[in-house]
Amino acid sequence: MSMIFLAHISQRLSLGLALLMFGGCANQAEKPLASTQGSSTPTIQAAPSQPKKTAPTIHAQTSVGGYHANSVSGDYAGYQSVNRFIDEMVQKHGFDRAYLNGLFSQAKRKQWTLDYLAKSDKSLKSKPSQGSWSRYRAKFLDSRHINSGVSFWREHRLALQRASKQYGVPAEYILGIMAVETTFGSYVGSHRVIDALTTLSFDYQRRGEYFRGELENFLLMSRSEHINPAKPVGSFAGAMGLGQFMPSSFLEWAVDFNADGHRDLWDPEDSIGSVANYFSQHGWQPGKPVVSPLRGNLSAASNMEPGLDNLYSINSLQKAGLLPAIDCHCDDPLRLIWLRHNSNDEYLLGYPNFYVITRYNHSTHYAMAVHELAKAIKSAYSSSASR
Repeated sequence: MSMIFLAHISQRLSLGLALLMFGGCANQAEKPLASTQGSSTPTIQAAPSQPKKTAPTIHAQTSVGGYHANSVSGDYAGYQSVNRFIDEMVQKHGFDRAYLNGLFSQAKRKQWTLDYLAKSDKSLKSKPSQGSWSRYRAKFLDSRHINSGVSFWREHRLALQRASKQYGVPAEYILGIMAVETTFGSYVGSHRVIDALTTLSFDYQRRGEYFRGELENFLLMSRSEHINPAKPVGSFAGAMGLGQFMPSSFLEWAVDFNADGHRDLWDPEDSIGSVANYFSQHGWQPGKPVVSPLRGNLSAASNMEPGLDNLYSINSLQKAGLLPAIDCHCDDPLRLIWLRHNSNDEYLLGYPNFYVITRYNHSTHYAMAVHELAKAIKSAYSSSASR
């Protein structure tokens, strides 16, 4: 891990220990350890309670890399769980046993990851503290993220236009995700994905089943895309590319947006299309708002339950003396967003598009950072274009 990336990760984790909000998306997600009002780690799509299952693919396919061994050696020698996993990959997907023996002989156990997660798992679910949103927001709403977004927009204007037209997702929200996740590729991670996923699959008991599913999908992804599985690098959780997709999300939602015959999440165009497709497939409503301020009896909001699991109809809000300040002429249920500034508490209403952003990471702080960065980048881009 480079010192620059380590410093970046350390800064992002300093707000708390709400990790494990990574992984391929599913309709039912595991509750994070810390309050979903504010995840400290802008990782990726929130992890499902069960790993995404892949369909068996027994037909022969060519795996890349000259790996071959009669048995697993190295850090994972003697792991019966690894041998059972290899058996399953051979029987279910037609992998060559000697190839997988050789590949897992190269895998390295990441003790740093295990030590960090041991500390993270001890954190308790709690309400956001005073100023938690102000501190989180300050990490992302800065000139570096905004200016990088403007530069990226200029460089990839045509791809962003095409993605917005094809998927109905505004360019600024595609950019908001990439800004929070990797600052447009500046911090994509330095861990080999095979090391990260092998460590978490076989040495991390609490989420081992989930990560074994991701490891399975990573091997399928590598084979189908003709990638040497020992080469890709990503986050310490195995997230990949500018948008930090887990392998299950890659298989389901990544697209070949530059039409070169491969899906490559380290390629800006493929990343643009993949993030847009992800939003579209999770229900993004073109032309609809994301959040709205409240109007009416604002003190009533403090007596209501905020968060992603609580839905409020327009009628129920009216009975409480509240209404969204933005009228989208829609009847969708809304969510109450509680943001704790340094000097005051703020309540907003989240529309379905806000909920779509949280399918990437189940945190209202994360989604608000994406939303505010999207607006800031668009404003800066528009201003620079008019000069």
